[in-house]
Amino acid sequence: MPLSANPFSGSAFNSVALTTAINLLPNMFGRVEQMNLMPAKPVRLRSIAVERRNGVLNLLPTVPPGGPATLNTRGKRDIRQFAIPQIPLEDIVRPEETQGIRAFGSENELQAYADVLAMHLQSMRNKHAITLEHLRMGALKGIILDADGSVIYNLFTEFGITQKVIDFQLSSAALDVKSVCYSLKRHVEDNLLGEFSDGIHCFVSAQFFDAFTSHAKVVKAWELYNQGAVLRDDMRKGFPFAGITFEEYRGQGSDASGTVHKFIADGEGIAFPTGTTQTFATHFAPADFIETVNTLGLPLYAKQEPVHFDRGTYLHTQSNPLPICNRPELLVKVTMS
Repeated sequence: MPLSANPFSGSAFNSVALTTAINLLPNMFGRVEQMNLMPAKPVRLRSIAVERRNGVLNLLPTVPPGGPATLNTRGKRDIRQFAIPQIPLEDIVRPEETQGIRAFGSENELQAYADVLAMHLQSMRNKHAITLEHLRMGALKGIILDADGSVIYNLFTEFGITQKVIDFQLSSAALDVKSVCYSLKRHVEDNLLGEFSDGIHCFVSAQFFDAFTSHAKVVKAWELYNQGAVLRDDMRKGFPFAGITFEEYRGQGSDASGTVHKFIADGEGIAFPTGTTQTFATHFAPADFIETVNTLGLPLYAKQEPVHFDRGTYLHTQSNPLPICNRPELLVKVTMS
């Protein structure tokens, strides 16, 4: 292959191959992905509609034999539209990045470019991954934020719901922690309304976790359990108490200016049901390429084209995700005072 040829013009580097490659690269999606809390649901359009029907359960009065029957009351039905945001990212592969290891007629020339390409794609994938984790955590908290902190969707406003907030007054030694946990569980259970759940999980900040696991009532409850092993071991990845699993969440990301944003604010947390079937999802729309029109969306897409005079190769990746919670009334914000 002559030095002047574009090594990315072969079939191994077309949009299908690159898209397949970037979706096969090791990911760094984060804790929400590991839990499979918001499974991928590809769609063919760039917007989705969420339809909700609230069932009505009411007591039926007795009537004399032959009397008029009670008129059945049906649940209200509503629908809301959500546009799926687009997140593109571009980079350039320069010839200088392989200069010195290329040789005219070398059988390894293409592989050298492939290695550099994989390195760039991995870097780009990592940025898409942390962005997706940020969006998913926003959906889990009920307010989906953009990278600059602006609101993309406030799910509580969209569905006309007031968020439930429970304050764990952990500074009070007299606090009945178990009773507060039961209050949180009862709220979630009352609002499941037919949805299935196998438990309640709570992501909390480091400050909240330390204060919670150090509270006198919590310590006393665990003193005799398994000879106090829970108190000696590092339980930050899952501390069960009163039927709720508390986990320290340390996810964070930097914006364009380098400012670090914690996905869970200090002293706060978010509780949510696990094992649900219809509550959480991540919708992926197709890319805005000609060949992807009306196709089911993929998590990531990649394309390339040569720089003018073959002085490099442009890489374009994009993701079109919308993580969403269809039942934001099940999301409970926890605070500490």
